[in-house]
Amino acid sequence: MLLDRGEAYFCAACKVESTGKKSMDRIFERAALWGLETEYRDAFGNLRSVEPEVLVRILDALTAGADVADRMLPRTVVIRDDADHPLRLAAIEGLPLRWEIVSEHKIVEGESTSPLLMLPRALQDGVFRLRVTVVSPQGHLAEDACLIVCRDGAYQGKQTAPRRMWALGVQLYGVRSLGNWGHGDFTDLAALVDLAADLGAAGVGLNPLHALFDDRASDASPYAPNSRLFLNPLYIDVGAIPEFPGLEAAGLEEAVERLRKQNIVDYVGVANAKMRALELTYEVFRGGGSMKRRRAFGRFRQARGSTLVRFACFEWLRRKFGHPWWKWPHEWRRVEQQTLDTLRRSEAASTGFFEFVQWVAHEQLDRCREKACARGLPLGLYLDIAVGVCSDGFDAWCDQDAVLAGMAVGAPPDILNTAGQNWGLAGFNPAGLEDQQFEPFRHMLQTSMRYAGAIRLDHVLGLKRLYLIPHGFPPSQGAYIRFPFEAMLAVAALSSMEHRCIVVGEDLGTIPANFRETLADWGVWTYQVMLFERRGDGSFFPPENYRENALVSFGTHDVATFVGWRDQTDLAAKRTLGIDPGETSEQRRGGLDALRHALRQHGLETADFVSVAKYLADTPSRLLVISMEDVLGIRDQVNLPGTTHEHPNWRHRLPVSLEELKNHAALRSTADCMRSVGRDSPA
Repeated sequence: MLLDRGEAYFCAACKVESTGKKSMDRIFERAALWGLETEYRDAFGNLRSVEPEVLVRILDALTAGADVADRMLPRTVVIRDDADHPLRLAAIEGLPLRWEIVSEHKIVEGESTSPLLMLPRALQDGVFRLRVTVVSPQGHLAEDACLIVCRDGAYQGKQTAPRRMWALGVQLYGVRSLGNWGHGDFTDLAALVDLAADLGAAGVGLNPLHALFDDRASDASPYAPNSRLFLNPLYIDVGAIPEFPGLEAAGLEEAVERLRKQNIVDYVGVANAKMRALELTYEVFRGGGSMKRRRAFGRFRQARGSTLVRFACFEWLRRKFGHPWWKWPHEWRRVEQQTLDTLRRSEAASTGFFEFVQWVAHEQLDRCREKACARGLPLGLYLDIAVGVCSDGFDAWCDQDAVLAGMAVGAPPDILNTAGQNWGLAGFNPAGLEDQQFEPFRHMLQTSMRYAGAIRLDHVLGLKRLYLIPHGFPPSQGAYIRFPFEAMLAVAALSSMEHRCIVVGEDLGTIPANFRETLADWGVWTYQVMLFERRGDGSFFPPENYRENALVSFGTHDVATFVGWRDQTDLAAKRTLGIDPGETSEQRRGGLDALRHALRQHGLETADFVSVAKYLADTPSRLLVISMEDVLGIRDQVNLPGTTHEHPNWRHRLPVSLEELKNHAALRSTADCMRSVGRDSPA
């Protein structure tokens, strides 16, 4: 059960109020055992000690239901080559032992003598369960570990693809077209795929498409999802569904016309219109859907299995109870699959609606993937994956052992955020992942990889460690939890090779020593943003300083667009809202002078975005993403960190329609620039 903030803080404080030295020692021992750091250095170089009550709260969440006894096996073993791999057990020497390696069935078994176990060389790549049983006079001791074999790194792209590519970066919700309902949709995405192919781009980069909460649609951040395992239904083109009877029959003509005229996405209006239309479409499908369509729906339900059932039931339950899942009646907070199967049968029509919506979304997005393949795009779709999920969402409810719903991911105090940051997201539980052989992490990756030629992991540092803040505590009172980094990378690499999907890690900001080198060793591309690729004196690094296996761009969705940066629009917006911009106008003018100097050094005399694109195009980096906002000269940035409703975050619609983009001069100039340096991908 999750407590409210005041109650949680009080309970944690009470738990350590009377702790003596032995109790404190035990807390530190448990922290060391579970990879919880009891101190860390902040951005100012100060050593910070974590409060005992914070450690207790995090430890209780980490170890809930976990085996806390001393182990003879490591929890996870990673093998990267065919060399001998002796595994030393924490067991009495000289005892006979039996071992077996199991996947869906037993693969290999053997016998040995403790404490040394020699793992076989001939294992295929994959994730397995290693079981060791030690025989002693006192009885048998059996223990499991996760065994990961991954000889190669992540997928590096098609051998026939150009060595250097470029892609269009688009916030899909903001696409304006004649056919959409005031919010970009998958039909728009198919048209963007055609546009990218015509321009010589390798693909289309998108914001996360994760499922949000359609019944609280104003919470529009794609990085705060209900679930990373399902799709956002607002991207469905309802008019493209065969069973949709039309706007007039749905009584939505006036509403949709109004939505189409908006310059800011009206999420509540779009959600109301689309969900109403989808409900009507579902009723038509149930009453008269073709046999071909019914069979396709059945195949989808079978393929997605119990996870789809759980999602559909969750969506029905949260509407029924109207509260976060930890405030539901006790029997529904943590539910066995058999109970949900019964609910699905008794509420077949209602839960079936949510399954139907996900099927439609899948079919439309998969057609975009197929179109990218048909047009010969070497990259296709490039999708972003959020670092966490909402605590009251499906993922946190569905797998409570693998997701830490009682605390938020964030960041400790730094120069720009002196109070620290609470992102309001729940992250994975490393112990829970290991207990489940990393299946929740694999499932999450594969959900996006099935559609994409590349994915970007937001805050990839989270594969190594996360800063956790227990509910009820300020952001400054958190702690770092370590993850099995090599194992996480191995799982990502295996999934990448299985789906032939490039992995990019968002590795901006302060990172540990050798972090990027480890990513590179596993084939994960780095993420380099021109605004941040500067020396200590503020000068910009030349193109040749960029890495080869990297995605490069001018900015990100969390910083100013090119025009906004040049004209200081972002600084003015922050000052108006009372936010410290972290930079003076004089410093920004110095940055612009530094940009002009860098461009001139490269033979580019005009400080416009075409010159910036040419500068970045000359880097050795494999992928350059060109933001549509930069091409079109948009001033306002996509998202202004530190704001919610004060700034129209994730709401701006493009000023140019999709139909007009095909002949837009700036977009054509950008494509010509890419072609001139050999970055085009002829379709």
